[in-house]
Amino acid sequence: MSERKNGKAKPAPRPAAGAGTKKKPAPGAVLEAEAIEVLGARVHNLKNIDVRIPREQLVVITGLSGSGKSSLAFDTIHAEGQRRYIETFNAYARQFLGGIERPDVDLITGLSPVIAIEQKTISRNPRSTVGTITEVYDLLRLLYARAADAYSYVTGERMVRYTDKQIVDLLLKEHDGHEVLLLAPLVRGRKGHYRELFEQLLRQGFLRARVDGKVIDITARPRLDRYKVHDIELVVDRIKVKEADRKRLAESCATALKYGKGNLIAFDLRTEAPRYLSRHLMCPTSGIAYEEPEPNLFSFNSPYGACPRCSGLGQVTEVALDKIVPDRSKSLKRGAITPLGAYKSSWVFRQIEAVLQHFGHDASTPFDEMEDNVLATILNGMDEPLRIASQAGLNDRSVQFEGIIPFILEQADEGPKTAQKWAGQFTHMVTCPECEGTRLKKIARWFRIAGKDITQLADMPISDLHAHMTALPEHLDEKQAIIARDVVKEIASRSKFLLDVGLEYLTLDRSARTLSGGEAQRIRLATQIGSQLTGVLYILDEPSIGLHMRDDQRLIGSLRQLRDGGNSVLVVEHDKEMMLNADHIIDIGPGAGVHGGHVVAQGDAQQLMRSGSLTAKYLTGEERIAVPAERRKGNGHRIVLKGATGNNLKNVDVEFPLGTFICVTGVSGSGKSTLIGDTLYPILSKTFHRAEAYPLPYKSIDGLKHIDKVIEVDQSPIGRTPRSNPATYTGLFDHIRELFAQLPSAKIRGYKAGRFSFNTAGGRCETCKGAGVRTIEMNFLPDVDVPCETCRGKRYDRETLEVRFKGRSIADVLAMSVEEGLEVFADVPQLSGKLKTLMDVGLGYITLGQSSTTLSGGEAQRIKLATELSKRDTGSTFYILDEPTTGLHFEDTRQLIRVLDRLVEQGNTVLVIEHNMDIVKVADHVIDMGPEGGEGGGRVTAKGTPEEVVLMGRGHTARYLEQELYPTKA
Repeated sequence: MSERKNGKAKPAPRPAAGAGTKKKPAPGAVLEAEAIEVLGARVHNLKNIDVRIPREQLVVITGLSGSGKSSLAFDTIHAEGQRRYIETFNAYARQFLGGIERPDVDLITGLSPVIAIEQKTISRNPRSTVGTITEVYDLLRLLYARAADAYSYVTGERMVRYTDKQIVDLLLKEHDGHEVLLLAPLVRGRKGHYRELFEQLLRQGFLRARVDGKVIDITARPRLDRYKVHDIELVVDRIKVKEADRKRLAESCATALKYGKGNLIAFDLRTEAPRYLSRHLMCPTSGIAYEEPEPNLFSFNSPYGACPRCSGLGQVTEVALDKIVPDRSKSLKRGAITPLGAYKSSWVFRQIEAVLQHFGHDASTPFDEMEDNVLATILNGMDEPLRIASQAGLNDRSVQFEGIIPFILEQADEGPKTAQKWAGQFTHMVTCPECEGTRLKKIARWFRIAGKDITQLADMPISDLHAHMTALPEHLDEKQAIIARDVVKEIASRSKFLLDVGLEYLTLDRSARTLSGGEAQRIRLATQIGSQLTGVLYILDEPSIGLHMRDDQRLIGSLRQLRDGGNSVLVVEHDKEMMLNADHIIDIGPGAGVHGGHVVAQGDAQQLMRSGSLTAKYLTGEERIAVPAERRKGNGHRIVLKGATGNNLKNVDVEFPLGTFICVTGVSGSGKSTLIGDTLYPILSKTFHRAEAYPLPYKSIDGLKHIDKVIEVDQSPIGRTPRSNPATYTGLFDHIRELFAQLPSAKIRGYKAGRFSFNTAGGRCETCKGAGVRTIEMNFLPDVDVPCETCRGKRYDRETLEVRFKGRSIADVLAMSVEEGLEVFADVPQLSGKLKTLMDVGLGYITLGQSSTTLSGGEAQRIKLATELSKRDTGSTFYILDEPTTGLHFEDTRQLIRVLDRLVEQGNTVLVIEHNMDIVKVADHVIDMGPEGGEGGGRVTAKGTPEEVVLMGRGHTARYLEQELYPTKA
């Protein structure tokens, strides 16, 4: 291990007790004090292994999928680090957290504080964006609150500040003869009981205040809810504005401005309208005033900054008219209004009949024979009261008819779940028309720095934002430059870290829900680099996911930067470049599941390649994924998509040859997901499955008659709770429960299939309700699951577990690996077929009852693929897969290619979005998007066979593809 980092000498290790002069270590030797030592690790499939991991080095753990890499890195080292952290809490705090079991390991020494950067830590909150996760947007809010120039949204003029005399003159001019309250704003949108404030005001002689819009007597010592947000204004004077009382008005204004720190509110009691006046910001022409900007004015998560129409979400619910009245040739009696269903004698139909009578029609009149304003009234309601004739000879009733659309929107937003589901049939989300998707209220968008408002910066790709912030000091005046200097420097620094991990194409306003696992992980990595911690052990789970080979070196550089800061970096990875650039590699194997769990090789890249392990053979080229001898031509038919312009696509025309293996590739952010996931798939899904899909803009699509089904296999979780698992998702568990219910011991006890469900009462453990675990909330850390103390994680009660198949209980079956299950259920066709497909996609190592929350994106995707493979295909199916090699070793990738080839040989079309050159080189047809990410992308740079793409030489993919196709030339 090197004795120097970043040119700084490392402190000499402390000599052992009784040691003499320290000898110079042999080259490559790892000193005791410089290693994390794991002894006797037996978690999951680990075979009592001993591992020594060098500290302050970039260490890669690799091996086949399911060989035990994550068991070592996350379930042993990270779990022990988390347990030790909890042990530092005092006994009082620990009693609320409960116990965290020690991993099944004899000893771990040399362990630093551990931070895990996983793929699964993606926020699903619609309010989370790239800007909020990285905190860059928080810095922008601070910058705009302190250094921005305000402009009037009425005239566009720059705002000015008034003197005290000008404020008095304005009040005399606008409120002459009116009685007004002169208020001094004291508290704006803050929590607290404010008893001391009211006491202080009383001592100063004030008697009244306006709290949350209501004037109260403060002599009564009001008690406010300390946990609610409050607005408090001091009532300085109640005065009738007239020239004769100018002196009193001026004194009262001065007092209000003093207590309001330069702001006052003149509340006109006649119009009941507040007038904000300030020494700070006001439009010179229209007279509108802005409050002094605070960071929360620019926050879409705060009521003071969020757009009032969409509440800061950027989208609103809109009713689709063609879903409410799909057939205008029908009348009300024939069911023209779909949400109401068939005609019946009910109150709502009586109201609509009254509307029709009001316009001279009846319930039998077809809607296409009515004027447009009749339908508009039925949908949107009436302003004037509607008279409805009584059926029992009583007096007629007058009601306010609200209309069909307002009722549907009310149910969609505020109704119970069943009503929301009903309303969802007739609504869809559209960009908010008031804020145009920016999420902020109007005033926030009229503060500008160097001619740009904060939403324009949030909409910039990170690369453009970094360039803008770097050049910004040149465009600021002297005062702004002093205020903004440190904030601008920090924003430029953080955006640079995002560039270094290959995320230059992202924008700050990009929703966190749309990020892939790899993107979210690299964002967290950039945040950690920016935090500049030292002495930490970072554990990362395949950070290269979703990254084009062009950006590999930048990611590796970021990890080295983390290492050179005095940290240890442990990466679970299959990427060849990452391994070759690592300081140390640990190869776990030799197989997956029960066949893995051993350390088969360890050392630097050169030592690993001499070891002869399966990984080493792929690194040296001894084993390779073969390039097919000839490319399939397909069935002669194609799908032709023209004029795609969604997001960054530049009017793209693309052909997809059917009956082939198609690969869409390109650098990150080049438009692959927009073209396939947001344009092509919604079109196909809407056409063949009547899905509620809304494709991004395109001109035309041809050739759909040549396919009859589309299946998308993405990396979204197969379930969001620990109750979901591979057995339930694939349908295996239904057959397993029926099998157990047919056993003699189950029939004697009268058990049905429901007895063996852990989701319903009867056979499950009622302590944990069948979950098998108890969740401990960690507040500022991820929640921790510990086994249920009653059932010991088995999910079922004792009686249910007594029913056995071949000596195994239902809990034992859920704990089986797929490979073991295939042996046990070999003579049960309904089970063996599904288990065989899971084996075919390289998932023989996962357990049938493994919680879906512990599965990686790649594993979830392959479970979905296996589920589809177990169904009968039509031979004309269009399969779409997004990065199916996520989490796959070279050997697993070879196995996946065989499965996909089998689908194509049956006449189907398989389209994959992929960066892995092992997949790209075996495709029949390659579509390369680019040439860059973000605005620099959105074009098809090359298309054809891999050989044709290399010959064209355009884009970044061609260079790396050539190295794979012609390794001797490289």
